Amino acid sequence: MEFLWERREANLRRTCLSSLPCFARAQLLTRYTVSMQPVSIIATVLNEVKDIERLVTSLLEQEPPAAEVIVVDGGSTDGTWEQLQALQAKDARLVPIRDETCSLKYSTGPVARGRNVAIKAAKSNIVACSDAGCRYALDWLENLTAPLLSGKAEYALGGSCMDANGCTVWDVAAAPFFGIRFAADAPTKSCTARSMAFTKNLWEQIGGFPEHVLVGEDALYDIEARKRTTPAFIANAKAFYGPQFTLRSALHNMGRYAYADGQMRVRWARLFRNAGRCAVEVAALACLPWSVLPFLAILALELWFAFHRDWRHLGRFGLLAVLARFAFSLAVPWVVTANHIRGLFVSEPLSNPQNETANAEKRDALI
Repeated sequence: MEFLWERREANLRRTCLSSLPCFARAQLLTRYTVSMQPVSIIATVLNEVKDIERLVTSLLEQEPPAAEVIVVDGGSTDGTWEQLQALQAKDARLVPIRDETCSLKYSTGPVARGRNVAIKAAKSNIVACSDAGCRYALDWLENLTAPLLSGKAEYALGGSCMDANGCTVWDVAAAPFFGIRFAADAPTKSCTARSMAFTKNLWEQIGGFPEHVLVGEDALYDIEARKRTTPAFIANAKAFYGPQFTLRSALHNMGRYAYADGQMRVRWARLFRNAGRCAVEVAALACLPWSVLPFLAILALELWFAFHRDWRHLGRFGLLAVLARFAFSLAVPWVVTANHIRGLFVSEPLSNPQNETANAEKRDALI
C-alpha cells in the first residue's frame, strides 16, 4: 500500500510537470538539480528479467533524480539485457553495460566485479549502491546521500526492510538473521550493499569491492571502509527486499554466508556466540535427567534470541510465522557454527548452478 501511494504521488508530479510549457519544465528541472552535487546509482544484475523493470523504474524515479543509473549485466540470457536496452530508450540517464567477465564463468566474485565496473564508469564522485530483487522509495537516494552531500560523512549505510508484498512465511522467519527490518524507519547497522553510499575517493582508497569472494563482499568492503572513516547510519533509506525464501533456501543462504566468513577469517564474535549457544543447548539437554531448570532457562534464552528484535511486528503475519521464526532461530547457531568451521578448513570456493555450468564449459574446452 505504501509503495502504491508513492507511485500515485510520482505520477501526479509527472502529470503536473508535463502540463507545463517545454521551456518552463526545463527551467524547473534544471533548478531542481543544478545546485546539487550529482550522484550516480549503480547495480549489477544477471538473469533478472522478472525484476529488472521494477528495480530500474524505482531508481529512475528518485527525487531529487540521480545523474545516472548504471546497471552492469554479467551476460544475461533470459532477456534482461534486452529489457535494459528498452528502458534506456525511454530514459537516457540509464546506462546499461554488458560485461560477461562479471559472471562466475570468468570471475570468482562476479557481484563485486560488476560493482567495480559500474563505479569505475560512474561520472559522479558520490555513488549509491542498489541491488537486484529490491525496490526503493522515492526519497531513498536523498536520505541515503544527505550526509555525503553535506560533507558530514563519506560513507553511509541504509540497510534493508521487508517488502511485505508477497513475502513468504520463511522470509518473515529469517528476516532479522539476515539484517532485514520490518519497519522502514527502524534503526539499523546492516552493511548490506543493497543500500550503501560512499565517495569514489573512499572506494579508490579501499581498492574497490573484493573480487575474490562470491558472497560477503559488502561485509569485507565495510570492514575496510570503517578503518578509514565512520559510517553514517540512515534509518529511513532502506531497500525494500523480499527474498522469497523457503526453509531450505533460507538455511542454505545462511550457511553460505557463514562458510564465506570462515574462508575469509572474519566475524569471529559471531562464530563464538553461535558456538556458545550450541554448547549450552547440549548441556541443558544433558542435565534433564537431574533437573529441568537448565532446560527452561535455555528455552527462555532461545525465545529472547528469536523475538527480541521485532516481536511487535510479528503478530500481523500470523501464528505460523511466529512458529517458523522460533524453529529457524533454533537452527541458526548450528548452521552458522558448522559452516563457519567448515570454511576455516576447506579452500573450495562456493558453488551454485552457474559455477557448475562454467566448470563444465572449461572441461569441455580442455577435451
